[in-house]
Amino acid sequence: MSNTKLLYMEDMQAFECEAYVEKVEDKDGKTVVYLDQTVFYPQGGGQPYDTGTISSGDIKFVVEEVRYAEGEVLHIGRFEHVRFMEGEQVRCTVDAERRLLNTRLHSAGHVLDMAVNELGYDWKPGKGYHFPDGPYVEYQADLKGEPVEAIIAKLDEKISEILTRDIKTEIRFVTLEEMASLCRHVPEYLPKDKPSRVVLYGNFGVPCGGTHVSQFGDIGGVRVRKMKDKDGTLRVSYEMF
Repeated sequence: MSNTKLLYMEDMQAFECEAYVEKVEDKDGKTVVYLDQTVFYPQGGGQPYDTGTISSGDIKFVVEEVRYAEGEVLHIGRFEHVRFMEGEQVRCTVDAERRLLNTRLHSAGHVLDMAVNELGYDWKPGKGYHFPDGPYVEYQADLKGEPVEAIIAKLDEKISEILTRDIKTEIRFVTLEEMASLCRHVPEYLPKDKPSRVVLYGNFGVPCGGTHVSQFGDIGGVRVRKMKDKDGTLRVSYEMF
């Protein structure tokens, strides 16, 4: 089985595609469909998985979960009636409302990081959680005695100002050396022998494999909900409005 081609890596606004079935199997009590290519986003990088349908004529597979393992995308769900045959051409359709919400939340997290950078805070980004039930970004940070309330006020003002620019996003596939010149922080785990993906918000680069809005105007409003500092790990929770 060949590795699944990830169409959303180059076209983040794609919600449908044609694909060919490579395999259907039952795994751990669930049905899994493997395709040669997909627009479905598998959970990762702090972004939830897509849901939707895969269909061929009257045959319909409801995609309830999407995961990534060993180069393959696992479309996990249930058939309404009969199954696909190997080699069958199918139509993939992502739940657009869910994808758009997750995309906006993900981009909002990077706008927060952009505000941190422009305010001159030397915080190292860590875990990002861009789920609807309480999104946040964690940093290794020293607040140097500055009151949390003052930082939140500065961040909110800067985020609002950044969003008025309505910056367009851009995707590039670059070497690690090029990435270092585009991004404030480059994760150590990225492979050195193949191009890595950078999402650019103007001149602010982020190493990221998730989906993002095409321009900031699509996000709406963003504000910091709260900040919690524990043993040098700063969790900045945010929300959209």
